[in-house]
Amino acid sequence: MANLKEVKERITSVVSTQQITKAMKMVSAAKLRRAQDKITQMRPYSQKLTQILNNVSAASEGAADIIFAEKREVKNVLIIPVTSDKGLCGAFNTNIIKAVNLAIAGQFAGKNITILPIGKKAFEAFKKRDFNMVSEYSQLFQDLSFENARSAAEFAMNAFVAGEFDQVALVYNEFKNVATQEVHVEQFLPMAKDDSAEEKTADTDYILEPSRAYIIEELVPTSLKIQFYKAVLESNASEHGARMTAMDKATDNAGELLKELRLMYNRTRQAAITNEILEIVSGANALGGK
Repeated sequence: MANLKEVKERITSVVSTQQITKAMKMVSAAKLRRAQDKITQMRPYSQKLTQILNNVSAASEGAADIIFAEKREVKNVLIIPVTSDKGLCGAFNTNIIKAVNLAIAGQFAGKNITILPIGKKAFEAFKKRDFNMVSEYSQLFQDLSFENARSAAEFAMNAFVAGEFDQVALVYNEFKNVATQEVHVEQFLPMAKDDSAEEKTADTDYILEPSRAYIIEELVPTSLKIQFYKAVLESNASEHGARMTAMDKATDNAGELLKELRLMYNRTRQAAITNEILEIVSGANALGGK
């Protein structure tokens, strides 16, 4: 059985850890509220913009060729995994890295893979592997803004137009709630056609100036950048939700461990007191026997 000093040191250590995890939970909760507000405000705008683009392009009858929707034989693939810069958020980052590995071994098997990591954890996970890396945007979360996200999106879009990549995929966590984040492997480029848009087109009649083709040319890049930024915001909110949940569980586990340690401390203390009493009684009996 451990001595009193060892048990007391462990109790002190666990109390200190519990205070840290509790503080981290509170910080994550505050950050989550802000991140959740951003993604809640972004979703309706993104969905409406995509709906308008689908309706206009479906009704264009080939008036405009959308270069970002051009399908080619897939040889070169750009994968954009979105992780966090920090750990202590459960399986949040591990799930993204696992999804990327599964995609490389599955749907992208035999392709030339390039990784554009967003987040320090993604950069660290893939930098030692035999992949081409585009590391300029790995620190995007240090200054998260639409301008910085737009730069990363424009790099992928320009590279696709130039023929450097035949397909671009986003891998990120979609925010559902504090306890649930869903991993998405989403085709970013070429743009996927929405078959349902053709059915809805008849219900919407747009007056377009100066022309339908010009509107599509303006809407498509904007829609793609918004889609990219939305994925980054989803990941940001998911990160704080995952960290809040992980720290909450860590705090609870520390509490359970403290109960066990305090029980052990009391038992060890009682055993020590009993031993001292027995030694006193034995000493008294020895003296009395003389």
